[in-house]
Amino acid sequence: MGLFFSKLWGLFTNEEHKVIIVGLDNAGKTTILYQFLMNEVVHTSPTIGSNVEEVIWKNIHFIMWDIGGQESLRTSWNTYYANTEFVILVIDSTDRERLSINKEELYRMLNCEDLRKSAVLIFANKQDLKGAMTSAEISQQLNLTSIKDHPWHIQGCCALTGEGLYSGLEWITSHLKR
Repeated sequence: MGLFFSKLWGLFTNEEHKVIIVGLDNAGKTTILYQFLMNEVVHTSPTIGSNVEEVIWKNIHFIMWDIGGQESLRTSWNTYYANTEFVILVIDSTDRERLSINKEELYRMLNCEDLRKSAVLIFANKQDLKGAMTSAEISQQLNLTSIKDHPWHIQGCCALTGEGLYSGLEWITSHLKR
């Protein structure tokens, strides 16, 4: 009975869930954030530092931190990790040359104590473009099946149309620690 009441109580409280959105520069992080926030494409410029927005979806409050992905900014990503429940890693599916850098950054994050309990959603963005790698190809290149201590999911998407983004949010909501 206690579990029932705690779930019921959760429906009426305004729990906030911290999400960080990371990835290399030009992967589509800010476009995804504003697609969630306004359901429309916002023309963006490279993020210096971070953008933070509250996204409410299905009565769930997400505090989403979109963190700049230029090489000079990636060393400071760890300053955003405290209390993060979900990491969204955005990958440009057409950027084969830098997939190994994505892999390095992913495993560096997964080794951080502050992210020990975080779940990871990987958005394989730009699926609408010719030559885009599939989610399966990216998963294989990143060796995702080796990740045993974090729940993870890879989702193909297109930030410009919103396709696949809400399937990713569905996965996140199914992994909320309630």
